[in-house]
Amino acid sequence: MSKFNLQAIDPSWHAIIEQALATMEQHYLQKLQENTDWLPGSANIFNAFSLPLASTRYILFGESPYPRRSSANGYSFWDARVGPLWSTNGMSTAVNRATSLRNLLKMLMLAATALPSDDTSQSAIARLDKTTWAQTIVELFANFLAQGFLLLNASLVLSDQTVAKDGACWHPFINSILSQLTSCNPDIKLILFGKIAEKIKSLKPATYFPTLCAEHPYNVSFIQNSAVLRFFKPLNLLQQYQ
Repeated sequence: MSKFNLQAIDPSWHAIIEQALATMEQHYLQKLQENTDWLPGSANIFNAFSLPLASTRYILFGESPYPRRSSANGYSFWDARVGPLWSTNGMSTAVNRATSLRNLLKMLMLAATALPSDDTSQSAIARLDKTTWAQTIVELFANFLAQGFLLLNASLVLSDQTVAKDGACWHPFINSILSQLTSCNPDIKLILFGKIAEKIKSLKPATYFPTLCAEHPYNVSFIQNSAVLRFFKPLNLLQQYQ
């Protein structure tokens, strides 16, 4: 524990995180503390819990940290390497290269009815008036946080073993978190994007929460997933400074 940065965790989560970590394989945690060749690193691993417990309305589970040290920051889907979201050609080059983020943004544009469902091209995006939208990745995910999204990966770690194996190592942690939330914040909704995240449904405490499951945003089909669009439509996450 001592080598993990706990300063990023909001105090309202401290006891919950401590109890959850105690349920994990301690040898696995010890290896993480002794090695540095994993992402997002000990300084960022618990950043998602910077959102106060009382402000948490949703837990948005991705699969694992981005496979680049410059991108992985401890928040699911937040690519720290990206700056501006837009360019004169539509989305910025950095967004276009980040498949999951690109498709997530396209979904949000469809949910906002800014784009027609039959044209999500760069040229169509370039024609949109985006002046009232979030302009940077920081502004976009500030909106997510303001709306109560705790952005957590099913595996908090990306290492040299498979994501499925790391994910399994974190199941006791997530199981404990959800179990404790059943009594202190039972109205949270779980959003599970991708096959690794979907496995969380098998954890008993997960059955107590409303859940939305969908394919991972790196799949093109995610953009027009009707259940996802219905959920995100009223949230207006693209609008600047929610």
